[in-house]
Amino acid sequence: MTTSPALQRRRDYSGPALFAYGFRPFFLAAGLWAAFGILLWLPQYLGAMTIPTHFGALDWHVHEMLYGYVAASIAGCLLTAIPNWTGRLPVNGWPLAGLAALWLAGRVAILFSSDIGAVAAAVVDISFLAVLAGVAAREIVAGRNWRNLRVLVVLGVLIAGNIVFHIEVLRAGAADYGVRIGIAGVIALLTVIGGRIVPSFTNNWLVKNNPGRLPISFARFDMAAIAAGAAALLAWIGLPAHPVTGALMLLAGALHAARLARWAGDRTAADRLVLVLHVGYAFVPLGFLLIGASVFLSAVPASTGIHAWTAGAVGLMTLAVMTRATLGHTGQPLQASLPTQAIYACVLLAALLRIAAAFSGSIILLECGGALWIAGFAGFAFTYGPLLARRKPAWGEARC
Repeated sequence: MTTSPALQRRRDYSGPALFAYGFRPFFLAAGLWAAFGILLWLPQYLGAMTIPTHFGALDWHVHEMLYGYVAASIAGCLLTAIPNWTGRLPVNGWPLAGLAALWLAGRVAILFSSDIGAVAAAVVDISFLAVLAGVAAREIVAGRNWRNLRVLVVLGVLIAGNIVFHIEVLRAGAADYGVRIGIAGVIALLTVIGGRIVPSFTNNWLVKNNPGRLPISFARFDMAAIAAGAAALLAWIGLPAHPVTGALMLLAGALHAARLARWAGDRTAADRLVLVLHVGYAFVPLGFLLIGASVFLSAVPASTGIHAWTAGAVGLMTLAVMTRATLGHTGQPLQASLPTQAIYACVLLAALLRIAAAFSGSIILLECGGALWIAGFAGFAFTYGPLLARRKPAWGEARC
């Protein structure tokens, strides 16, 4: 069997394993920052400590989860997927290390923005996503992989949201539209990418291990659900409390719940790597339904739906993808070990407690949810860090 030039160049890479492929530094950074960010935020939010940031406690937390943690996980996925799309050499070595350093510089700049200046911090922070978009565009165009240029739309939405976020903090002292733009962009991405990977991985596992009912292939119903979700998210960005927005949210929630039911997730209990994707996606329709209900029912705070999306859907699905991709691309068996299952359980419980805390206003539930989130992502860094930082690439075994 002949080896492609691109695969041979990957095998010839002799630098540090951490910078051999995009998922390595960014998944490790994402896990560490998800844990460290909440470890810093909880005492800050409760008034037990202050940090030298220009942002308020809540804005810092939201920004660093969206444009810190989520941005790192997206970067890792994107830089790993693009070589598969284009057949080109992956971005690795010093260019990848430089990109990771730029992400880290953004986190430090925001953390110390009161000292270095809010404008300077904003420039450093925004530059990471801008450079990432430039790198992605260059690779996709050079590989003539035109259909995947659409991923730049997602990066464009995140860049726009980040810019708006910084402008709002500079001018009004707090963010509003920038928060919703960022969250909406990420949830829209999950409805599209989730609709590809969840039924695909489910189908592959069921065919091999549990023959019978399979996920329903992508069809017009999926397109309708995605379109309804996009319409609801756009309305939410502009008019979050309007009755039309509430109705669109409820419709989108019902459609995405039905969409999830079509993917045969109830038949995947024996494979936690697949099951966790279904559980994570379940928070997408839950978020739509809770935000929709909050428009019409004062007993339902809008923050319950936001945390269903962020802690539940984003937290669990990014964690599921990072664990699966790390195992696959380092040549490990695609099996959820007991530590991996414990990581999933911690983040799932953290999401449920965070939603419950939003309902009740309980500080104890907030603290317990935060502690479980920290345990889950610190567990990811501890369990998967050695694979990401030290294990040499197993190019012939790479799979997801």
